[in-house]
Formats: sequence, structure tokens, C-alpha cells
Amino acid sequence: MRRAAGNRQAAPLSTLPVSYAAAIPMSGLIACPFCRQMFEQSEAKACPDCGLGLEQLAKLPPSYDAKVEYPEEPTPPHMEPLAWTYLGRNRGVLLVLAVAGLGAFFAPWIRETAPELRDLSGFGLAKLAGYFYAPAIAYFVMLPLVLTRRSIYKMRGSRVAVAFLAGIVLTTAAVRLGFTPKSSNLRPVHIEWMWGLYATAGIAVAALIAAIGFGGRLDDIPTKVEREGSETLH
Repeated sequence: MRRAAGNRQAAPLSTLPVSYAAAIPMSGLIACPFCRQMFEQSEAKACPDCGLGLEQLAKLPPSYDAKVEYPEEPTPPHMEPLAWTYLGRNRGVLLVLAVAGLGAFFAPWIRETAPELRDLSGFGLAKLAGYFYAPAIAYFVMLPLVLTRRSIYKMRGSRVAVAFLAGIVLTTAAVRLGFTPKSSNLRPVHIEWMWGLYATAGIAVAALIAAIGFGGRLDDIPTKVEREGSETLH
């Protein structure tokens, strides 16, 4: 005999159709700036409780409850901005070297007594051969690069760039010192290197050494924020 219709087993829940409420994107909501009650854009223009005009939820700052529950973490010490006049951690040394390097570019590099009688600076050589502009460009870039690095994190991150610029200057000076123009019977050449060229090379070596320690160590970091002592510093 067939069982009565009332005794049929219920269909499993997995086979029943399920409907979900349409998700409303958070970017399309507006809220009260005071009580943070949220509405759809077509629902209201002012808060019924506070009377304030509603604004885009995404543009409102975090509420007081959100700040209490999820407080902002303090800026790590090595990312804190330092004063523009901060000269520690080789920052001041590199600034002085960059200015000195620009000055040395206009100092006497070569004294020529044959075939002409003249003194040439780095700028004078650059007008004869354009690649001698490299030291001036390198120091001109190094100066704002070092000056704008106001945190230990950014200083340490610029070590390679500063060392590369110093290496460009050193390479240019080495090329000039290593390759002396040759004399011939028809065109005698007599030159001697001047102090400006040696100063340029010495400043580049000093800048290269200072770049290695730019930003200092991470185990000794100054901080302007009062801390409990249990925070992770880096």
C-alpha cells in the first residue's frame, strides 16, 4: 500500500530555494555626521533625530566609538619626521659635502702650458667635453635628495642613491686623472693637475663613505612621542 501524502518525508534543506537580501554598497550610503545613523541616498536628506544634513559615509572621519575600539597606532620612531635643521646621522655631513663639491666644480682643475696657456676648471672642461658636467649634476641632485630625507627610514633608504651619485663624481675624476692627453712632435701637450680636481675626488670619496652610514643604526633611535616601552620600534 502507498503511504499517505501526509507521511512523505520533508525535502532536504539544501534543495530548498534560498533568497538573499541585495547587498547595498557602503559607498552609496549617507550618514549623519553626529549620530552616524545611515540611510540610502533616496531615503532622506537630513537626519530625523539630529536635524543635520546627511553626508557621504566614505567622506566622514572615523566615529568616536571607532577611534576607541580601533585606536591609531603611533608612528614608528624611525619614520617620525625630524626637523629641517637636523644634522645628525651623516645628514649634515652630506649636505656640506654636496655644497663643497659644487664649489670644487668651479675651482681650477687643470693648468695647461702647451699648446695653450690657460687654467681650466671643471666647468671649463665641461664646455669642451659635455660629460664633465656629471660631477655638477650629481652634487646638484644630491643636495635636495639629502635635504628632503627627514626621517631615519628615508635616510637609510637613500643610501644607495647617494652612494651612486658620489660614485659618478669619483669615476669622472678618475677618468680625468687616469687618461692624460698625449703629446706629439706636431702638437706638444703639457698639463698639470690642479687642486680643484683632487678636491673633487676627495669630496666624492668622503661622500661615498658618509652615504654608507646615512641614517645611522636602528638600535639607537630618537623619538618625540611618549611611549610605554612595550611597542615594537622597527
